[in-house]
Amino acid sequence: MITLEDVQGMTCLSREEIEAVAEHEGIPDLDAACLADYMMHEHHGPAKVQQMICEDIRAALRKDDVPRAKELYGVLHHFLTEHPEAARGAEG
Repeated sequence: MITLEDVQGMTCLSREEIEAVAEHEGIPDLDAACLADYMMHEHHGPAKVQQMICEDIRAALRKDDVPRAKELYGVLHHFLTEHPEAARGAEG
């Protein structure tokens, strides 16, 4: 049986990044891993994943869930470190 860890190992994303996409889309982590990996290979896909994480941060702040916003900020920082092409204004 293929596990989430197996699928994650086939992507360029961390578990936290996958969880952020799952949260944003309201889908299970396994589905989010597949969706996010697909998006990462699309034109402007990394920027769309970055946007999802940013939207999750804003949603957490609107709920006054500062701890979750801080966690997601860490996810965003790691994502942009690993995928600088996702940054707004990046040439791609």
